Amino acid sequence: MPSADWSPNLLAQFAARLTGNDIDRGAGIMIVVAHPDDETIGIGGHLAGLPQCRIVHVTDGAPRNLADARVHGFEVRQDYARARRMELEAALSAAGVSCANLTGLDYPDMEAVMHLVPIAQELACLFTAAGTCFVCTHPFEGGHPDHDATAFAVHAACDVLRRDLCPAPTIVEMAFYAAGPEGPIFQDFADGPGADRIEVCLTESAYQLKQTMLASHKTQRQTLAPFFGSIERFRLAPAYDFRALPNNGRLYYQSLPLGFEPSTWLRAAAIAHEELRLDQP
Repeated sequence: MPSADWSPNLLAQFAARLTGNDIDRGAGIMIVVAHPDDETIGIGGHLAGLPQCRIVHVTDGAPRNLADARVHGFEVRQDYARARRMELEAALSAAGVSCANLTGLDYPDMEAVMHLVPIAQELACLFTAAGTCFVCTHPFEGGHPDHDATAFAVHAACDVLRRDLCPAPTIVEMAFYAAGPEGPIFQDFADGPGADRIEVCLTESAYQLKQTMLASHKTQRQTLAPFFGSIERFRLAPAYDFRALPNNGRLYYQSLPLGFEPSTWLRAAAIAHEELRLDQP
């Protein structure tokens, strides 16, 4: 996908909105993440100061494979999805964010990669309708297949808008998790420090609020255990070749019992790239 032409002050503009030094209190920000709880991991410490932001979840957090659901006492996928939605609403309520700000695309967990084209098209419509200035999302790092699919869809939506001479938001990435050279990396980017990034050390009250939000996702307690740090990191999204494997082929999700093959990503991304005509200027 084509590289963005960053204005030098874009990150400063985002930082001003992020830290509450902007009059709209998050109205120009949309957070697009794969699962309920990803918003808390990535930007939870700032959500209380962004009550007007929009939050979009690509999946409902419930895989068709019922292994996760049954661990938490659910025999029906939809019941597990409803439980995760209730946990999400509790977390956002703690931060003072209205559930009216939520949009769920409701694809099953682990299936976003199968729907790259419609997700990108839906996001393009949402960006335009909301007048989005900044979209916060996942980096393309091989942390989770749904994370990578969400990153693809956000970039593709922005590329389609620019190609059609429509305003497109600036993409800002939040730090999640990835495979590093010496083990997993949590709450940081896989390629380490860079110029176009900011690190915010949460105040004690913001940190405690984030811990409350994380605890609201009761079914995800084990998954969220590594995310206890008091720093949230953001950066302007680099240009990616989504038709290659991310993070130099070092994929965290291969260490998880997901059964997702890298070849599935390569095939799906190539097809979606062609269907969306992303090579066209």
